[in-house]
Amino acid sequence: MPDILDWTNSDLEKLDMATYEARADELAARLREETGGGRLPFLTMPYAAQLKKELDTLKDFLKGFDHMLLLGIGGSALGARALQQAFYPQQDQPGHTGPSLWIADNVDAYALEAYLAKLPPEKTVVVTVSKSGGTIETVGQYFILKKWMQHHLGDAWSKHMLLVTDEKQGFLRGEADSFGIKSLPVPDNLGGRYSVLSAVGLIPAVFLGMDTDALIAGAQEVAAPLTDPNLTGDGLASHSAFRLAAWGAALQDKGFAEMIFFAYIPLWASFGDWFAQLWAESLGKEGKGSQPVPAIGVTDQHSVNQMFMDGVRNKACLYLTCPNLPAGPKFPTDLPDQFSYVRGKDFGELIQAEGLGNRMALSMNGVPLVELKMGSDGPKQAGKLIALLGAATILTGWLMGINPLDQPAVELGKRLAKARMNADGLTEEKADLNAFLTADRDLREF
Repeated sequence: MPDILDWTNSDLEKLDMATYEARADELAARLREETGGGRLPFLTMPYAAQLKKELDTLKDFLKGFDHMLLLGIGGSALGARALQQAFYPQQDQPGHTGPSLWIADNVDAYALEAYLAKLPPEKTVVVTVSKSGGTIETVGQYFILKKWMQHHLGDAWSKHMLLVTDEKQGFLRGEADSFGIKSLPVPDNLGGRYSVLSAVGLIPAVFLGMDTDALIAGAQEVAAPLTDPNLTGDGLASHSAFRLAAWGAALQDKGFAEMIFFAYIPLWASFGDWFAQLWAESLGKEGKGSQPVPAIGVTDQHSVNQMFMDGVRNKACLYLTCPNLPAGPKFPTDLPDQFSYVRGKDFGELIQAEGLGNRMALSMNGVPLVELKMGSDGPKQAGKLIALLGAATILTGWLMGINPLDQPAVELGKRLAKARMNADGLTEEKADLNAFLTADRDLREF
């Protein structure tokens, strides 16, 4: 079954799509320049063949471990978590006895203490992911896990570590070189939120036995037309990523300030968190952008859907479905009359009915909606989704006139945190911190 975008309820007729569609030639030229210059590895994936060899080589090494502890934050963790929950759900189910992936993606002393107390070091590999090698939330945990491994394993500690970082520079590259730690590179020009189909997300995927070839093949199928050196404006205009981008930009012009990502594929729910970072960090700049709102079907029909239906009319929706989910067990046939409508039916029919009903209700309540109907919930389709949404995000940023590949505003909070920890330099930040902490506070006990 093909993968389909259903535009029927997208409200195209109410949007100024033409202004953005007219820029297809301009953006096609920009894509040719950027991909030709090696600045969009998310789309061109020049590293794919070499990465496949490196991952194949790693498989035997990884089979020696029962646990993988991934140290990473933001894009260094969200993609890996989405893949684990989509394609290795048994880890979160009763009676699991196979490999386990643990993700330390926060400054969480409770969780870190639990890992140190309960993970068997001799059967654990620690994977540290940081392109720069300077992400203190990640590298700080690396320091602690390094000492833990040295304490328990002595000189063998480095054989239980794996680093994913810059190929040539940074602190972690120095660690790899100094101690002979296995490492894989983060390609140049590949930001964290675009990195799930690199070593960043695929090392955990290989450890859990996923079909990484299918993931990459799906992404390449979507990206190939966009990386064609002969790409024309007409060719770009016919690509779903460009149409989504024009829709996303035109929605903002009409005051649609929120983009719901409603996932009706239960195991894919965490792709909502992955999309939220992708969309927010790429497009929230210069007073522009729309706020991504992840939602899980059917769960969030019973939590935030009231706001979607009857709150401020500033929301659009990407609605993720799959008509070929498992049927599940059947409802009993001897149910009370009030539940007669489900007697003998497959449990899985319910999510299809709920998904259809809510999609109709959102549309009837003025929410512009594009349905992403996946032919299956397999890894190739996930790769296609990742590439489609990533490409659409990049193109949306270009149409908005902003850079979708940087994230300058998040750096201020990091510098102030370092100032609070008394890092060297940061004179201005330390002065701002002092002024903030010594100002009169409006404090009221509750």
